[in-house]
Amino acid sequence: MNSISGNLRGLIYGITAASIWGLMYVVSDVTLLAIPPFTLLTLRILLGLVILLPLDRAKGHAPPDQRTTLSLLGIGALGLGISLGAQFVGTDLSTAVNGALVTSASPAFVVLFALVLLRERLTLWRLSAVLLASVGVLAILNPASADFGSETFVGDVFLAIAAVTWGLYSVLVRRVTLRHSLPTLTVTVYALIGGLLLSIPASALELSQRSIGAIDGAVVLGVLYLGLVSTAFALLLWNRAFALAPAALASLCFFAQPLSGAILAALILGQEMTAALWVGGGLIALALLLSLAPQQARTKRKAGP
Repeated sequence: MNSISGNLRGLIYGITAASIWGLMYVVSDVTLLAIPPFTLLTLRILLGLVILLPLDRAKGHAPPDQRTTLSLLGIGALGLGISLGAQFVGTDLSTAVNGALVTSASPAFVVLFALVLLRERLTLWRLSAVLLASVGVLAILNPASADFGSETFVGDVFLAIAAVTWGLYSVLVRRVTLRHSLPTLTVTVYALIGGLLLSIPASALELSQRSIGAIDGAVVLGVLYLGLVSTAFALLLWNRAFALAPAALASLCFFAQPLSGAILAALILGQEMTAALWVGGGLIALALLLSLAPQQARTKRKAGP
């Protein structure tokens, strides 16, 4: 597979995953009214494992060695335990708008960690693409609509932790996948198990202080969406994106999350498709094209006339 083909496939996988996650903050807001954050996270991970673990076994993938297994479990504890746990706690204590705005900083941390851990070259093109996409996100979300007052401060801190740790998780997924030539499905399964190592005890502590509320059809559908679609399907696609494309490039896919969230809000909730949404979406699309342009030019030069 040539690098251009791999990068394009990685972008398609990553954009699809991020687009699915665009609805996650709205769904989380509904489900968190009845189910505490870490309990919801545990249910989400378990549902993901119900789908992916049998699939991994059916594929006949050999289990990794003990040292690699421990690495995968640690990466999962970071991404699925700490990062998603902080995201749920932050969304519970803050607002959906704050959640989308703060966690949209994840791509910047991906670029930073890729520079340090993967020694990826930070080109001017990719840096410009990240900045351009960030401007697009700000246009869509409108920071003026966020509430960063004292009432949401603790939640916003958790959201910031989620953004940093998700950036680190994504880079570590790429590093372990390339270093050990592991199937993305196997990496995802062990990451989910690693997440459970933190979410289960946190859930037990949480339930000793806070009971589960009324469960209705909306909550059940929300849990199923978060577990089967946002975890089993989208997480697998996200991990595959970082296996195929350089981390700095794959990180741009994350910007599809607030864009898809705004579009879904317009389609489902009847909110207006504003000029800011169109402008922001155009900037994000332009950023993706900008990040690919230098590599396409290099490929044409190698191919010759």
